[in-house]
Amino acid sequence: MEHEMKWYVIHTYSGYENKVMATLERKVKSMGMENVIHRILVPMEDEVDMKDGKKRIVKRKIFPGYVLVEMEVNDRSWYVVRNTPGVTGFVGSATKPTPLNEAEVKNILKTQGVDEEPKVQISVEIGEQVRITSGPFENFVATVTEINEEKGTIKGLIDMFGRETTVEVDYSQIENNLE
Repeated sequence: MEHEMKWYVIHTYSGYENKVMATLERKVKSMGMENVIHRILVPMEDEVDMKDGKKRIVKRKIFPGYVLVEMEVNDRSWYVVRNTPGVTGFVGSATKPTPLNEAEVKNILKTQGVDEEPKVQISVEIGEQVRITSGPFENFVATVTEINEEKGTIKGLIDMFGRETTVEVDYSQIENNLE
């Protein structure tokens, strides 16, 4: 049976998600299981909360009661996860956890800013002109106004219908050698 890394979903007591994640991360380190249990994730999203007429951004769990784990399932790793305090079980049958499919994983990781694909590194400078190579603004030339390295995007001005319009595109959608 070949072993492969897949993302699985663990069910936890509500409110224990972060505790389970922390405990598991500690266990994995102390038992030297980093090559079997890779990443542990409690997907969060920003939510605007109104309190006393003030807006606050609060982190909210997207899947309360669930923790995602990227792991290779074998007897030992299954046992370690299953016996973590706060864990009630894997999603799937009792003995055979069901992995998430690729598309689900991609979407979740994207919302968490944890992309599977390595970020495209690009050297552009503000004021430089770049050509947009894909997406709705393909073939437009944009003048870079903002670079967001964290998100891997740039904002730029394009000339559309005789007006300057700001667009935001991914590093992977631009090229900057316009010779």
